[in-house]
Parts: sequence; C-alpha cells; structure tokens
Amino acid sequence: MTTTPPTPPQEPAEGTPAAITLPPMQHKTVLVIDLVESVRLMAANEAQVVALWRGFVQFATTEVLPARGGRLVKSLGDGLLAEFEHPAQAVRAALELHRHFDTANRSLPAAQQLYLRAGVNATQLYVDDVDVYGHGVNLAARVADLAAPGETVVTASVYDAIVVGVDADVMDRGESYLKHWPEPVRTWAVSPVNERTPVVRLPTPAESASDFRPGVAVVPFETRSHAAEQFVIGELIADGVITQLSRSQDLRVISRLSTSAFRGRGNTPAEIGQRLEASYTLSGSYVNFGDKVVITAELSDNRRDEVVWAERLSGDTLDLLQMQSELITRLSEATANAVLHHLVQRTLVQPVPQLESNALMLGGITLMHRSTPRDLQRSHELLEAVVDRHKRVATPWAWLAKWHIMQVVQGLAPEPARAFREAIGVADRALDLEPNSTLAMAIKGHALCHLGEDVEGSRRLLIESTDTNPNDPMAWLYRSVWSTLWGVADESVVEAERALSLSPLDPQKYYFEMMLANCYLASHRLYDAIELGKASVRKNRYHAPTIRALLIAQFESGDHAGARETFALLRQVQPDLTIQRYRTAGSQSPMRQRAIQALSALGLPES
Repeated sequence: MTTTPPTPPQEPAEGTPAAITLPPMQHKTVLVIDLVESVRLMAANEAQVVALWRGFVQFATTEVLPARGGRLVKSLGDGLLAEFEHPAQAVRAALELHRHFDTANRSLPAAQQLYLRAGVNATQLYVDDVDVYGHGVNLAARVADLAAPGETVVTASVYDAIVVGVDADVMDRGESYLKHWPEPVRTWAVSPVNERTPVVRLPTPAESASDFRPGVAVVPFETRSHAAEQFVIGELIADGVITQLSRSQDLRVISRLSTSAFRGRGNTPAEIGQRLEASYTLSGSYVNFGDKVVITAELSDNRRDEVVWAERLSGDTLDLLQMQSELITRLSEATANAVLHHLVQRTLVQPVPQLESNALMLGGITLMHRSTPRDLQRSHELLEAVVDRHKRVATPWAWLAKWHIMQVVQGLAPEPARAFREAIGVADRALDLEPNSTLAMAIKGHALCHLGEDVEGSRRLLIESTDTNPNDPMAWLYRSVWSTLWGVADESVVEAERALSLSPLDPQKYYFEMMLANCYLASHRLYDAIELGKASVRKNRYHAPTIRALLIAQFESGDHAGARETFALLRQVQPDLTIQRYRTAGSQSPMRQRAIQALSALGLPES
C-alpha cells in the first residue's frame, strides 16, 4: 500500500499564537457520513433514532473501520468522519456501513426508516491524534450532500485510485457546482459490485479452447518498511518476474496493468484468480538491509486458495536494476518450476476426469520429456484425454504426434519407421484443423527429418514454421536438428542457440541443452558438447539422445573413461539396445554413423 510520508510540522502562519504549531500533512482519504433527514427523524422519535444511531456507531467502530484500516475521527450525533490510508478502504467501508440499517428498516414504517449518504475524498490533510484538518474534509462533506439516500459519492482523486469492478461499480455524475467551492467538481456514485448480475464478456485466453497454458498473476511485492524510496523495489520485482515469465511458452502471464490493481488490498488468491482468470498468484514482501534486499515469495493455487510453494531469496538491491538481474532470474525460474511441479504432481495423483485441460496438457508434455516408460505411458493417457475433450483444436494433436517421436528416440517403439509415420499422420490431423500451426509444422518436419525419406520436404516445413512464427522456440529447435543431420553444422548451432534464447525458462530446458549439444557435436566443438551434455544429463538422466550425444563427444575427444561411464548409463536406460536396432531406428545421417562407430568401439553388440 503506497502512502505519502508525513511532512515535518510547519511554522505557524502570521497572526497564529506562537505556542501553536501546525500538525504534519499526510495524504489521507476522508469519509463523511450523514443520517438523511436526521432533524425530522429526531423530532418524530428521538429515543428510537438515538438507540439505532448508537448501534450504528458501535458497528462502525468495532467491526467495519478496524477491518478496513479506518480511524473514527469524530461522531456528531447524526454523522461521522473517518480517515483511511487508501481510497479503496474508505469506499468499501462506506458500502458496508450503508447496509447496517437494512434489518431495522424492514420492521419500520417508511417514514421512520433510516438511510445514510456518504462522501469520500482523498487529499493532503493536516493530521494529529484527535482530528484531521483542511479544505479536503469540507469537499468530502460537500459531495456527501450530492448523494441520494443510501448512496456514496466520490471525487476524482478517489475514483482514480479504485478498481472498477473490484472495489465497486460506478456511475459518472459529471461535474457539479458545490456551495462555497470555486470550480465545478467531477464526481461518481459508487455501489457494490453486483455479483448476481451476469456479465457479458469476451472469452479470456484461459477460457479459450486453444490456449491450455496456466495463467500466472504477479502482484507487486510489499515493503515491510514505510520509507517511500523503497516502494519502487516492489514494482521492480514484479516487472522483472513478469518479463521473464512471459518468455516461457508454457505459461500465460497476466499483464502488469491488471495485477497492479491488487497491490496492498489484501485480496485472497481465490479473489485474484477469479478476477484475472489466473490459476496461480505470485506475491510476497521484501525488506532492505543496507545495500541488500531479502525477498519472501509465495505461489498460491488460486482455485484451492492454498500456498503451494514459498521461498526466501537475498541479493544486492542494485542487482534489481540490471538488465540480466540474477535475483529476478532465480525468482522467475523457481516460480516457473513450482507451477510445473504442482501441475504435474496433480496429474499423477488425480483421476483424469477431475483434471483441468491445462493440467492435462502441461502434465502430458512434461511427463513425455521425463523419458521413463512409466512416465511416457501416463503422458499418452493425459494427451489422449485432452484430444478427446478438444477434438477441433490443433495443439493437443501436435503434442500427441511428438509423443510418437519420443517413443522412438527412447527405444520403446517396436517399429520405429511405423511410429514416425504415425507421428506424421497425427501432425497432419493437427494441420487439417489449423494449417498455420507452427508447432504442428515443426513436429511433422522433425518426424520427416528422422525418417529420412523426404529430407527436402522436412526442410521446407521447418523453414515455413520459423517464417510463420519467428518466435516459436520449438520450430527453431527442430530446424537445428535438420541442420545437424542433413545441413550445415554451424547453422544448427545458431538455430539451437536462438531456440534456447526464446525460451530461457522452459521446464524442459534439458531438451534444449541436448539439442544444442548435438549441434556442437556436429560442428566438432567436442568440449562444448561435453559441457552442455553433462548439464542436460544432470536435469534428466533417462533421456537416451542426451546420453548418446555426450558419449560420442567424450569418445571422439579421447575421454574414453568418461565415454565408458556414459555408455554404462545408456545400457541402464536402453538395456535392449543393439547396433542393428539403433541403425534401423532412423535415417542414416552422418551423425548416426558417428554414433554407431562410438557405440561399436565401446562394445555395444551388433544384434
């Protein structure tokens, strides 16, 4: 919550007694409430009105104002004045206070019913322990006079600080000339958000049948200090994380313009998720110690209103200003991984019919890349479920095509050529539904590349996919594979590096690293291939193509001891692998011939 720090006490104006100084000025929101026709009501039944008003004041001071961060400044017998730090607090308090007399009014004759009118204004005021002073208080009282019974009217300073549809609904009242006020004042009448009225709206990406990515809302982080110069740090954290997460092809990140509305409001993750159509909310706080900053972050599952991940990170405050902030990168990577882990864990323990489509899709993709037979089987089950739910959407079909390719590269397909053709057929189904699907183009081109029966056709498809969407990391990744197997090795390095730069937070980063390692291998940059191959294996020790790339690089570099150790790992992952089986699992490219030479030298049986 942003507040303006108090200004120092000011010197008294000329003519003011020297012993009296002005209190400090602060930016406050004032709420003025009056009882409508109080004089008439008191004259008709004074005791009843006084009793009801006392009950109202007790309700205001013990329930509403404390819950909304308000302070009762004064009660006048038929009205009250309260001050708040933020306009949204005052507006919500006013709307709650209006409802106090609803129960009593149902049992009273129309002439005896009690109604309030309220005015809210945000401005600089003189504030001390007992009162608030300034013309801003007078303006709140004047706009309260514009309110009808049961209504709250706010000034522009309040309207600009609330979120319409979250804090309240509004009705523009235009400009009004107020008594003893030098110029017209623009006002709005506010009312509770009517959740019972159906709202007609366009479908959001979360509701679109073609977007299965989980939505993530990053709310500006809160400072534990009241120093105004530190408020900007929370904005830097949120902006940096949003920028980083937006580069992930697996997440739909809510705009900063939308999430900033929830700063300091105390909304629950469930409320934020409902308003922003986001599955997860990242929020937190920070504190400065000299030139260091400590960040506490929480990731919440909005649909279940529970924290699924939390972490404390620390670093240099100045690091947050860097283009490549280490602290922001660590926080972004941890967040992306936590979302992925939570979704995948749910796919492993919950029945398929109970899972949302985005969980099915992301879980299917992730388990496919974990590479074990059990995970691949569960992946197929999840992807089939998405295809069944969304038969007219291309993306699930494209990933199902990729699943058939993964069966081959892991050595689990009894007939590799047939599996590649099945992948091509499923990719064609995706392209029938969406001819411009770059993912489907790239996967079909990738299958044709491995099959080796239409090398030029696979090249055309991969070039078309990158031309159609130059920012699709999978398209560039599979184009690099073609260059590795059939094209120019140095071009494959450029293409794979571009793929990795387009998806730096990809949950399947090991897969991108494996592809780039193969590109280095094709360019005979053996030590680069070894380094990246080891990095990929550390993330996934069951992916056979990664192990083979590392093995070849170690063997050709003369590191035969390392190659034998990697060969032992390959035999664990693919115990039935033989030279003959490997030879028939794909095209006879130069890279495959290099692999056969290394595998034979290390003792892989012919058949």
